[in-house]
Parts: sequence; structure tokens; C-alpha cells
Amino acid sequence: MATQFVDQMIEDPAGKMQAVKLHLGESPIGWLHARGHVSDRQLAAGERLRRDWEQAGLGARVTMRWDGAPAERRRGGAAAMPDPSAAQLSARERFDGAVRAAGPGLADILWRVVCAGEGLGPAERALGWPSRAGKLVLGLALDRVADWYRVG
Repeated sequence: MATQFVDQMIEDPAGKMQAVKLHLGESPIGWLHARGHVSDRQLAAGERLRRDWEQAGLGARVTMRWDGAPAERRRGGAAAMPDPSAAQLSARERFDGAVRAAGPGLADILWRVVCAGEGLGPAERALGWPSRAGKLVLGLALDRVADWYRVG
């Protein structure tokens, strides 16, 4: 499979627009790790958090659900939803625990960058934070999540 890149315009720290090529398979946390801004331990914690988020089915659905329709309908109401799997529930519990371990104020940047795949700059702007504050806060959040997951 060929590596896919896209051209994108981003704002540099001085406020000047720059043309860059983005690797579509690289997550923002992977990008930060490749440039030495995130440690191996922090990367491992972030990847575990993202895996739990995906396995728990917490991401937005962009396609139709293809699992079977519920066989039973309640009288006058909607059909009962299928039960989530034990693995999905377990992943949800791990995700919720990790986010609680990160704590309020840290979980926002953690979710935006690690789970939603948002870049650090856009996440800082969305949260109304000053430039470069997100890297420090993300590092603290990832350290707490690594402790929670017991990442060595």
C-alpha cells in the first residue's frame, strides 16, 4: 500500500501560512512523538487510550450500522437496542477510568489530540488556550494516563 500524503496550509508560530505535506496514516500524537515532543511512555499511553476509545465505539459513526435489526419490539415503542459486547463494555470502562485519571482541565486536550485526531494548534485555539500551552498540558495528561494504564 502506498503512503498517502495530502497538501495542507497551516499557520506557523509567527502567524504566516505555510504549505505542508501531511501523512494520512500518522496521528497527531505519533507526529509529536516522531519529533521528540512526546516520550515513548506517553505515546504508548495515548495509543492505548485511543484503542480503548475505538473499541468502545465512542467515535462518531459515519456509515450505516450493519448489525441485525432487533427481533423484538416493545408495544408502542421503539425496538430494543442490541446489547454491547463484553469487550466493548470493558474498553469503555478503561477509557472512562483513564480520562478520570487525567482529570478535569486535562481531559479536553487529551481527547481532542489522541482520540479525535485534532492537531495541537487547532485544539489550543478551540479551547481558547495560548499557543504552545497544549503541549505542556497534553504531556501532563499523558503522564497521568500512563500511570493509570501502568505503562512502564
